[in-house]
Amino acid sequence: MWQARQVSANRPHMSLMIDIRKLGLFNQMAKEGGNTVANHLSQMTGMETEMEITKINFIDIPDIKTHVGDEKQIGISIEMVEKPHGHILFLFNARNAKDLAHGMIGDMGETDPNANGFTDMERSAIQEIGNIMTSGFIDGWANVLETTIDISTPNFTFGPGSGMVDQLVGDRDNEMALMFDSRVHALDADINVKVYTFPELEELVDLMQQIEV
Repeated sequence: MWQARQVSANRPHMSLMIDIRKLGLFNQMAKEGGNTVANHLSQMTGMETEMEITKINFIDIPDIKTHVGDEKQIGISIEMVEKPHGHILFLFNARNAKDLAHGMIGDMGETDPNANGFTDMERSAIQEIGNIMTSGFIDGWANVLETTIDISTPNFTFGPGSGMVDQLVGDRDNEMALMFDSRVHALDADINVKVYTFPELEELVDLMQQIEV
């Protein structure tokens, strides 16, 4: 699952040297974050849910804009206001959002999986699901890093994914981000969720260096 890439030597200000024995912490962060999201979603929707992280990559931020593309998606972003600072962005399509909302609302409210747009109740459910995803993922990170990470209120956007990345970190063109390829399994619905994380990498490495392995 772990895919490492050498940091370019033309980034003299970035001190990213890390004990090779600690590279497994990236996997642990992905696993803990994903499992916490899945457990919270299962409790809220009543569906048997699991989140599988299939790949972890370092990617240059300009390349992430290309990877995300211009397709309109639902984006949920938060800012980490404590170390390692930075942002986390969840991206998924409207169909997936409706499936999750329907699982959460069930027969208790107004929902039409085949209708265009979202009802007020669906929007409310999607917002709550966004809260669950972002807080769960960060809780998993904090557990591995043996710290607390305070976050901002989740921000919801519908539009081109590349535009969301540009809005969050468009001024960090010379840096990299961590990309987690993930898939949420909920009953018969395969829900693809892309997770892009933009921590301050020097701060993240500093936190990892303090952990005994």
